[in-house]
Amino acid sequence: MVNLGIDNRRLLSLDFFRGLIMVLLALEAARLYDHLFEVTDSSIVLQFFHHPWNGLRFWDLIQPAFMFIAGTGMALSLSKQVESGLSWNTSFKKILKRCGWLFFWGVLNYAVRPEGLSFELWNVLTQLSFTLLVAFLIFKWQVEYQLLFSLALLLLTELLYRYSNIPGFDQPFTDQHNFGNYMDLVLMGKINSDGWVAVNCIPTAAHTIWGSIAGKFILNEWDEREKVKYLLVTGIVCLIVGYGMNETITPIIKRISTSSFTIASGGWCLLTLALFYWWIDVKGHRKNISFFTIVGMNSIFIYLFFEIVGARWFNDYVGTITMGLFSLIHLQESISLILTSLIIFSLEWEMCWFLYQKKIFFKV
Repeated sequence: MVNLGIDNRRLLSLDFFRGLIMVLLALEAARLYDHLFEVTDSSIVLQFFHHPWNGLRFWDLIQPAFMFIAGTGMALSLSKQVESGLSWNTSFKKILKRCGWLFFWGVLNYAVRPEGLSFELWNVLTQLSFTLLVAFLIFKWQVEYQLLFSLALLLLTELLYRYSNIPGFDQPFTDQHNFGNYMDLVLMGKINSDGWVAVNCIPTAAHTIWGSIAGKFILNEWDEREKVKYLLVTGIVCLIVGYGMNETITPIIKRISTSSFTIASGGWCLLTLALFYWWIDVKGHRKNISFFTIVGMNSIFIYLFFEIVGARWFNDYVGTITMGLFSLIHLQESISLILTSLIIFSLEWEMCWFLYQKKIFFKV
């Protein structure tokens, strides 16, 4: 679907947050971090790669932030639908359609492999199709009940991993031998070699629920400084609980979204939203943010482009041209690869700029 025009009541901090996430993902898809790591092998660049198992790096926060801001955006969208007089049934049909498209694109993303067709449920869009629907269905509940429901999802995850006792998959926090791996066999007939599991959608639904609660909180009539304070305090509490659980009860493991990981990463999402909301919407610092908001306003387009078109054709096509030209001036290969990644990203950003200029915004 294409939506023409911009809503002047948009929460610019959310567009900036979303745009920042998409820019970071686009740079990863262009393989910038791979090339930088090959050159520097630095601990800073290592933060742009997922932790292999028990631990938390910066890159492990990207997917939770993606799910969190989707919830915040849903809260803003639903509030506008209520103001315009849309019924719950109409909103439900809209969210069902959106989740259906998210699931379709998520499956399609990895459906076509060189060895043939593949059915996989590990993509963030397939996960989001589930978490958005869950967050919508409980959206009208009191905040206390929404929070209790999200914690119940985390408790359910703990119980399933610890006490399912399935032979061969009875080691809750061991890669390839946990409940999530077993469910992948049931759902897809295979296990992800990197340890990702489809049932991550259960605990990470908490991220989308918390994002929707944060969105409703920002929309209330409280003083803006009070909103920022509560977001900050809640985020800090989540960090203390999440990291405390890692040291005592449940290890932080992003690849199976343990409860400690979900809570800790949720805390970072809350702190980040508080910072951006205070900086952009409260203090009015809107200079130089358009570089990110332009991408954030067409997030679904750019994500599908670099995941499907970029990975399968565009990156190689541009790389063949740039590497050929750089070889003519005998530029070092490592530098050529880094510049190629930046050029690929620049071209993708220009696409978003073109759509922005034409007031074309793709949504599902």
